[in-house]
Amino acid sequence: MELPKSQESTHTSAILQHTPNGVLLVDKDTLIRFVNPAFPSIFKCDNDKLLGQPAREFVHSDCFERAISKGGTLMVRENIPEHDISFRVGIFPIEDEDLYCGIFIDVSEEEKARKELLELKSQTLKHAQEVISRQMQAAQEIAGLLGETTAETKVLLMKLMSLYREEDK
Repeated sequence: MELPKSQESTHTSAILQHTPNGVLLVDKDTLIRFVNPAFPSIFKCDNDKLLGQPAREFVHSDCFERAISKGGTLMVRENIPEHDISFRVGIFPIEDEDLYCGIFIDVSEEEKARKELLELKSQTLKHAQEVISRQMQAAQEIAGLLGETTAETKVLLMKLMSLYREEDK
């Protein structure tokens, strides 16, 4: 079903205003020409200062420059640890216009959860190695004690056997 242009424009505008994903339109010089409401909250910046500014300053990445140099399309995942931001972005050219659209999906919480899981796995492996080491040390100590008492028992039995042999003579 195809919508009339005015209705299509209204739907597109509503989607851009309410999507949780950040949307930027930049020109061929990567200067910001449009920003939706979600973008500033993802990148923790002031909406009033975005228009006309280089996208790189706010996304902390050269993803638009890379997309344009590759023909206008790019899908990447970026981590910006110094700004505590992780995102996936799809960049594509807008047909019949000299603009490029970037749709940014905030994956910061997913990245934090992934790091926490990796840390938990690392701690669990470290703890398992400590338990194994203590178990091996205990086994060696027990084996040492058993070896000592076995040697003492052997010496005592040999003396007893020697005494019985002498008596038999």
